[in-house]
This record gives sequence, C-alpha cells and structure tokens, in this order.
Amino acid sequence: MRGRGGARGGRTPSAPWSRLKPVDLDPLESMGLPSKGDNRLLDFKTQERYYTKIVERYMTFCSDAGERDELLRRFASLDLSSNKENTMPKPTKSFTSPDLSRPSTAPAILPSNTKGLSDVLSALRKLREGIVASKRVDDFVIQVYLFCIRLSVLVKHPESYQPAILHLLRRIQPLHSMTTVERAEVIGYLILDTACRRNNLAEAFALRHKYRLTDPKVDSVLDALAHDNYVEFNRLKRRVDGHKAKLLEYADEVMRKHLLKCFARTYLSVDLDFLETCAGAKWASLRAVDGVGWELDGGKVVIRKVKAR
Repeated sequence: MRGRGGARGGRTPSAPWSRLKPVDLDPLESMGLPSKGDNRLLDFKTQERYYTKIVERYMTFCSDAGERDELLRRFASLDLSSNKENTMPKPTKSFTSPDLSRPSTAPAILPSNTKGLSDVLSALRKLREGIVASKRVDDFVIQVYLFCIRLSVLVKHPESYQPAILHLLRRIQPLHSMTTVERAEVIGYLILDTACRRNNLAEAFALRHKYRLTDPKVDSVLDALAHDNYVEFNRLKRRVDGHKAKLLEYADEVMRKHLLKCFARTYLSVDLDFLETCAGAKWASLRAVDGVGWELDGGKVVIRKVKAR
C-alpha cells in the first residue's frame, strides 16, 4: 500500500532535472546590466566581488598570452576602434602625384583569443552602471574607473574610456579627489583623445587651460599637431607611455599622409633613407599601406619627372 504522496514500492520520484548536466555559468556573463533591471550590482559588496573576478579574468588573459609581443598583438587585434568613424576625418586629396587614399579594411569580427578581454570590457560596463546607479563615491570607485580607462585606451575603445573619463572628472573628482598623479594622467588622456581622435585642437587647448595641466609631453604633442610636424610627432610617440601612444595612433595616419603630400609638392626626388626616416616607415610599407605611387631608382625615390619641352 502506498503512503500518502509516496511512490509504488516505496520509491520516491526522481527530480525532473537530475539527468541534465548543471549549467556552467560564466561569473562575468551571469550578471546583467542594471539598466536592464538586474539590481544585484547596486550592492557595494557585490560590486567589490565582481571587480575581483574582472581583475582575475584580465590577469588570466595576460598570462595566457605569455610573451610581451603576443600580448601586444592580442591587444592590437582587439582594437575595438575598427569602427573607423572614431578616428580623425580623412583629408581630401589636393595633389595629383601619388594616390595616397586607400579603403578601410577593418575586421568585422573579433579573434577568438581575445574573447577574455572583450568579456572584461563588457563586465566593466555593467560594473560602472551599478556604481553610477548606487551613487557610490569612494576610493574603490576611482580604482574601478582608472582600471577601465587604462584598459579601454589600450584597446582603443572610446565608447568605454571617454564617458568614464568625463564621469570621473565631473562627478567623482569634486566629491572624492584623486591623487595629483592620477588626475594629471586622466586629464592627459582626455586632451590627447580630443586632439588626436576627435581632431579638435581648439578644444584640446581649452581643456588644458581649464584643468591647468602641466605636462611637457602633452604640450609637445599639441604643438606638433598644430604645426603638422610629423617628424616631431613620430619622435614623441616613442617617448610617451604606452597608453598615450595608443591615443596618438589615431592621428598617425593623417599626419603621415600630410607629410607625404608635402614631399609630393616640394621635391622632384629624395634619398630613400631620408624619406623613410621622416615618414617613420619603410618603403614597402609606404607603398602597401599608404599607397605611395612614386618610383624607386636605386637609393633615390623619384617623386616627379620634369617634362621635356
């Protein structure tokens, strides 16, 4: 006889999901966006635990890359600025010697070995939303924002670092001050991003005056951009730190093309070594990447030929 609620033979029914494998949820992906209704990241302790997991995932990504060159290659392959509209506007051709225009060949999908880094960026967005919604302002918030800004600058993702910089300077800094070094670092990123990516030198100089930034390297970069001095710009790109160098890359192509236009208008021919030194690129790269159509004659580059009368 079966007891109340029992099964035949005294056996209890098995759980309906016992034969299914448990779902292995990614701790970063399992958390939702606060703007979509997931309020777990409004809790301060949850924010701190989630940030710890983000940092652990980032360190795993770095260790998996192994060598420094491979790590830099993965950062470059992720370059989320494949959306070329974020770079400086392309100048129109105003000379006829070489055709320096070339089509954009931005990748449409991210390599699989950069998924860990893209997950980190996505998780940082969720964490920032939780911090803003919870109105938290303390040392932890500054640490999160600095980490987000530095990483986003390295992968050239302005959709992450620009709003983070503005929120840090406008909302957090007045209530909870950064150190002098941190403040100068963030302001430097904002100024260089404005000058190089957004191609707005006037606003960049205005921001330098507004925040009273004293940074000789930033000053030199603005001066080189204002004078279209690519030789000095290229030299500065090797002197600044890796984060600022990434921001300078936004202006590199346009500055180099302006240099090549100057060569086209000024010289009939130049020494190959002189051209490569000024352009900061080898002859093969100038032809393949920049589309230079000049002729190489031994150690000379023939830019224009004088027409016989």
